[in-house]
Amino acid sequence: MIDLRSIRYVRIGTPDLGEATNFATKVLGLEAAGRERGMAYFRSDDERDHTICYVEGDPAQHATAFEVSENADLQAIAGEIERAGYPVHAGTAAEREARRVLDYISFVDPSGNPMEIVWRAQAGNRRYFPARDAGITGFSHIGLRTTDARRDEAFWTRVFNARPSDWIGEAPLLRINEVHHTIALFPSTYAGVQHINHQVETIDDVMRSWYLLREQRGIRIVFGPGRHASSGAVFLYFEALDGMIYEYSSGVMIIDDEASYVPRQFPFTAESFCMWGSKPDIVEFRKSDPEALPTL
Repeated sequence: MIDLRSIRYVRIGTPDLGEATNFATKVLGLEAAGRERGMAYFRSDDERDHTICYVEGDPAQHATAFEVSENADLQAIAGEIERAGYPVHAGTAAEREARRVLDYISFVDPSGNPMEIVWRAQAGNRRYFPARDAGITGFSHIGLRTTDARRDEAFWTRVFNARPSDWIGEAPLLRINEVHHTIALFPSTYAGVQHINHQVETIDDVMRSWYLLREQRGIRIVFGPGRHASSGAVFLYFEALDGMIYEYSSGVMIIDDEASYVPRQFPFTAESFCMWGSKPDIVEFRKSDPEALPTL
């Protein structure tokens, strides 16, 4: 079993790096961390060199990276993934440089989502100082589309160290450390990143962004403000650059006692996504509730 330590970054295609930079800094609230060779990097915390990289290209191109321990054997990890039936690509020198890591491998998950495993990624060497104070404390989790939730859950929990924290219908919320979930798999007809989550410090940060995004930036709010029944986090989802959905949340559950925690099964209803009553205008969250109205 491969031990993933944390989520590291997401790479996203965009046709306009200038627009992506404006969004990431002035709307999302990240700090620019360099732009070179058709790539723009952005930070969300003190520790990591970057957590989002926008790459000139097709917005449908996504790749998510997870970090392993500095003591991990990347060749052995590649062998485990290939024995499970998934071809592995070893990163070239140019690819490693573009990702700011000493080494990495990549593969495609059972649904077709590009994944990367990185070894000794560059650390941040200065304090995180964003252009907009959104209260962000870090890139926390990724929502992925799955064409077969049970198959993909088995992949992540048997090949890797992911554990289910809860399920919403068929959708598993998987953790790789003490945070309630780092990977969320939502049934769909195609692959891709479904949403990108950043944790913010307080509920006040969630609410400030709700007002700013909706009233001053003209950003479409697609869910929230609300509170997840599963993780307990207060959230806000919005659709922005190139149609990607971003989430702010605060107060996610921390699972300190692995031995005693029991995963829960929630029904696939709007109430399971929000215990306050907000209705999602997100297709992967609404399949069981076709009459739900969007939250304005």
